[in-house]
Amino acid sequence: MYAAERQQWLLTRTRDAGRVDVGAVAEELQVTPETIRRDLGTLERQGLVRRVHGGAIPADRLDFEPAIGQRDTVAGPEKERIAKAALAELEGCLTVLLDAGTTTARLASVLPTDRELTVVTNSLPIASMLATRPNVVLRLLGGRVRGTTMAAVDDWMTDTLATLTVDVAFLGTNGFSPERGLTTPDPAEAAAKRAMIAAARRAVVVADAAKYGTDQFVRFARLDQVDALVTDTGLDDAATAAIEAAGPRVVRA
Repeated sequence: MYAAERQQWLLTRTRDAGRVDVGAVAEELQVTPETIRRDLGTLERQGLVRRVHGGAIPADRLDFEPAIGQRDTVAGPEKERIAKAALAELEGCLTVLLDAGTTTARLASVLPTDRELTVVTNSLPIASMLATRPNVVLRLLGGRVRGTTMAAVDDWMTDTLATLTVDVAFLGTNGFSPERGLTTPDPAEAAAKRAMIAAARRAVVVADAAKYGTDQFVRFARLDQVDALVTDTGLDDAATAAIEAAGPRVVRA
């Protein structure tokens, strides 16, 4: 396969799948990862893709937001490990705020059952999951529900958060990087996440490593505004050092 053919193949795969992984496509095409990185560099210079940690995404989809069902099928094992590792951040906490998202939903599913917790959330799926737990006092934040994320947003939600103080907030993010901080495609979701950080004594971000370098449309926080990032071992040492230099402690599960 000539370089031009390979680059067209990469562009098509990126647009169809929403992302390409350097290691996976290098193995599939039987070329070196360095060859794929060079090809992606060529496509990026043409404005066709945006390189991110470990691969690339389509340049015209930086504000694309997949539905919750689609996101839940991505990086499942990593999200499970992240959720279990995040439990350590609950030590000494009685009140917990859970942001909407597939990784925070995994965390909700493994919350301890041997002690009482007050859980505040804007997520309908998380609320449904926890509503019958005998050890959980559930507080559901109201507001306009976004069908894409099944999250309550807007003033009804943020005004209530302004009256609360919780021990720890667990937040999801669509992208994170030392340069742009924590980002998401939707302004209303960004406002909700800002309000969550303001309401919490400690803020912990739970996000798989594939989101590193995927800067989205709206920034909702700098990295130094959160206390910890729980991610997976796909985040390499250099990226981990860059994140920690910007502020938060990094846990790789």
